[in-house]
Amino acid sequence: MDYAAVPNLPTLFFEQAAKLGGKPFLWAKIDGSYRSISYTHAADTIRRIAGGLSAIGVEPGDRVVIVAENRPEWAMADLAIMATGAISVPAYTTNTVDDNLYILDHSGAKAAIVSTGKLARRVIPAARSAEACATVISIEPPQEATAAGVNVIGWDELMTQGAAASIDVEVTARGIDREDTACFIYTSGTGGRPKGVMLTHKSILANCGGAHDLLASYGLGDEVFLSLLPLSHSYEHTAGLFFPISIGAQIYYAEGPDTLAQNLTEARPTIMTAVPRLYEVLHDRIVRGVTRQGGGKAKLFHDAVRLGIKRYEDPDSLGLKDRLYDGLLSLLVRRKVAQRFGGRLKAFVSGGAALNPDIGKFFLALDIKLLQGYGQTEASPVISANPPGRIKIHTVGPPLRGVEVKIAEDGEILVRGDLLMKGYWHDPDTTAATIVDGWLHTGDVGRIDEDGYIEITDRKKDIIVNSGGDNISPARLESKLTLEPEIAQVMVYGDKRPYLVAVVVPEESFIADWASEKGTSANLAGLAGDEAFKKGIGKAVERVNANQALIEKVRRFIVATEPFTTDNGMMTPTLKIRRHKIRETYYEALDALYGKG
Repeated sequence: MDYAAVPNLPTLFFEQAAKLGGKPFLWAKIDGSYRSISYTHAADTIRRIAGGLSAIGVEPGDRVVIVAENRPEWAMADLAIMATGAISVPAYTTNTVDDNLYILDHSGAKAAIVSTGKLARRVIPAARSAEACATVISIEPPQEATAAGVNVIGWDELMTQGAAASIDVEVTARGIDREDTACFIYTSGTGGRPKGVMLTHKSILANCGGAHDLLASYGLGDEVFLSLLPLSHSYEHTAGLFFPISIGAQIYYAEGPDTLAQNLTEARPTIMTAVPRLYEVLHDRIVRGVTRQGGGKAKLFHDAVRLGIKRYEDPDSLGLKDRLYDGLLSLLVRRKVAQRFGGRLKAFVSGGAALNPDIGKFFLALDIKLLQGYGQTEASPVISANPPGRIKIHTVGPPLRGVEVKIAEDGEILVRGDLLMKGYWHDPDTTAATIVDGWLHTGDVGRIDEDGYIEITDRKKDIIVNSGGDNISPARLESKLTLEPEIAQVMVYGDKRPYLVAVVVPEESFIADWASEKGTSANLAGLAGDEAFKKGIGKAVERVNANQALIEKVRRFIVATEPFTTDNGMMTPTLKIRRHKIRETYYEALDALYGKG
């Protein structure tokens, strides 16, 4: 496919639907089993939704907010909004009423689409207070009390209106310019109020073309994607929706992180995109399961990892005996691991945050292709990724086709190409400061190696500058700490301070084992102040400190009273820690660590 010749995103879909017809497109769990919607069925639904939106007054350039979990209606609503020439505004399901009100008012949305009654209780009150939002479209009926004071239209009613509308949706869609704004993606806000990133049809199509070029060596055919990350995030929106559409793939919607293992065996995906935290969780589950099993099978597993890492790091170091044994381990161990992921996985793609190289090597050692990439919402979002044929897991790979990257004098990574955003909605000053002379200033610091691969060293704004003027990467240190079996999450702190301290969230298994041994409650809030409990965690910190330079050692730490979650605002919906929120919550306790001499 010539992505540069595709007029726009909805036309891309309609052309694929005309070609693929009854082929399954979207899969969702209904009454305990996956059921599919074909490309033809989806196209008909999208036409009716688009007609219904037009009937209620949505015009080209208007904004329509979507608040829903990943499901077929999400994808079809997104495409229908764009097909009318309007702008899709995805919002996270974790948003509060105030968060939703901010997005509705900031975007000036004329309408909102919401799925469940639970979400409606946080969307409809916001719509009631919003200046421009005239209608809420409810996929599932909300409670009457919730809907009071707002014009609420049901999903089926909207489609009925759409079926009677006179608009020719495909003709309207074809008239949309590639340079037109397709969506506003609101950044998940690791440091304050989110900004509305304006992505165009051209920028997302450029990303799809780069992804196709990257994965073409796999012989792309009837691909199956398992969608887990929120579609409101630019990574999943592009890589988990529009790229699959562009290659005529099938998309399964995972039920959630807790059922991922089951969904992997049900969907049997060939490609899946996710954030590093998912791979950390999968790593921990596999290792814990092997440890519990013990015996000869555990030895074989650990040998497979050891030899696989050795093969990755230096293939020539394997002698004949090792090569033969490694081949046997592929039959006895790696083939069984592959079945846990459905048996036909071509690649996991990691993005959204830095992947710990040791986690990457673990999966590569088990012959699970894990391609670390790099991107930003402002770049639609993928900038670079490791190619399947030559993975350098400590890097984020070379730039995608059509993307230019250079390093500024201060080490900042700059990016240029068709993938760049149009700008920030209603924020020309920040836009001008972010895109200078055509180059996106990413705020990330890194280098480009001799093979053209990008290596990220840190975020400019996250770098800790201690009181001695030394620059320290908290993310790199945090990734080492969370590899320890006692530690689940951590935030390192120490800007303008003489040494580093941290907030530590222990692993659930460590908490449970401790409580069982001591005959006490497995309540984190109650254990946080227990000095003996802290000593156990301190051993993990000491192990990491043993291999760190003096300025990078964590001298003291506190135990968090609760895990970092999206519910308490300490993590973004894509599972990155919100440093400012954690600092605000634990500031007094962290500050006290510096008064102990």
